[in-house]
Amino acid sequence: MGCQVGEASASTIRHMVETYKARLSAAARHGQGLTWEGALLQASKYYPYAVEHTPRHIDELRGMAEGAEVAFDDLMVLNCWEEITDDAIYQRCTSVAVSAELAADGHVLVGHNEDWLPEDEENVYLVNATPDDEPPFLAVTYGGLLPNIGFNAQGIAQCCDSVYPDDVRGGVPRIFVSRAVLGAARLGEAIRSTLLPARAAGYNHLIADRSGELYNVEVSARRFAILYGIKGYLAHTNNYHSRRMKQLEDETEDLVSSHLRVNRATRLLHNARPHNLETLKAILSDHANHPDSICRHLNPEDESPDQGKTIVALIMDLTDLEMHACWGNPCTTAFHTYHLES
Repeated sequence: MGCQVGEASASTIRHMVETYKARLSAAARHGQGLTWEGALLQASKYYPYAVEHTPRHIDELRGMAEGAEVAFDDLMVLNCWEEITDDAIYQRCTSVAVSAELAADGHVLVGHNEDWLPEDEENVYLVNATPDDEPPFLAVTYGGLLPNIGFNAQGIAQCCDSVYPDDVRGGVPRIFVSRAVLGAARLGEAIRSTLLPARAAGYNHLIADRSGELYNVEVSARRFAILYGIKGYLAHTNNYHSRRMKQLEDETEDLVSSHLRVNRATRLLHNARPHNLETLKAILSDHANHPDSICRHLNPEDESPDQGKTIVALIMDLTDLEMHACWGNPCTTAFHTYHLES
């Protein structure tokens, strides 16, 4: 399966590798980071953990490297990027979900804005996969990365939001951990997948199922907290919500935007009921606190090379098992509908 993904997306995967090699090379010239050789060494430290605890996903990644005709070690760097760079770039993603009782048509809906560096916009694609011994899934990913944001044929969806605890350690990289959620047949299995004891770090995993059960699973390397969407809606960005996890959070002004976005998304989820595809599109397109809004734009006055924007927006309908995706800012770009095929 990984080989088929590699073959189908070979040019994108190669472009992704070259983009990240150039990124590290530019930083190293200014004395601001690792060389690619250094990144290879750092990624190799996470490899034994991934082999021991997630061997099937190592096999998947090997297949992807073979299909795209790139070095497996280069793809390990991409899949360990957050770990080996110590989360040097703050992501600003937003995830939302509503259950059937709050939807006009009784559908369970999950939305996500993926905010990252603009040069990676062309490296994003969808994977429609039918594993031999897991549910089929439809997910978005970047060239050379294991897919983790999407839903499977059991009606289980996952969105990942980066969080910033201070207990990161050697272990299984978080992308390998989150990939396992797409293979879950039941909600409990999906949640347990995020809590692998040997994990290096964690995301917030917004996990929902087609019955309307909504959870934020806030994870670090050693701790976790499970938050339930008892009101029928949930939002999450890049800061922890639970008191237990806030104790580990990296204190930085970069998280101000995260607080503003999650508060805005929660208010809109509460006030815009009943929900449908259009209300979620409106939330994902919202510009309060522009340009650092839910729909994030580049700031022409900011000369930082690490400035990001919304590069893809997703709305997953878990009732009909379809994904509505827009490539770029959702305020200006049309959504296209994709169906899970198995």
